[in-house]
Amino acid sequence: MAKDWKERLGTVYSTNPNFQFETNKQEENETLPPKQQKLYVSLDKRNRGGKAVTLIEGFVGKEDDLQTLGKKLKTKCGVGGSVKDNEILIQGDFREKIIQLLVADGYQVKRKGG
Repeated sequence: MAKDWKERLGTVYSTNPNFQFETNKQEENETLPPKQQKLYVSLDKRNRGGKAVTLIEGFVGKEDDLQTLGKKLKTKCGVGGSVKDNEILIQGDFREKIIQLLVADGYQVKRKGG
């Protein structure tokens, strides 16, 4: 409670005894188990200087769990990549390998495009 005073700036005092201050913080979704996840794997070359990246979309869950999955895929493929905007980007064309890894972990995977 000590740090949320900045979020309350500009709030007018209320005499309502049942008043609850609401913040605009977005609640993180609970991470669905792998068999309930529907992930889409595609190859993307747009806005990347002609370099291809394997894009994994559709993950539903906490940012930490997405980061963990991204790190695992990067390690298994032996390449770099990033996790942002609820997407995992893996440098290079590793669609087949990533689909095999995700299916082995119990995810529902669909190939998107190409």
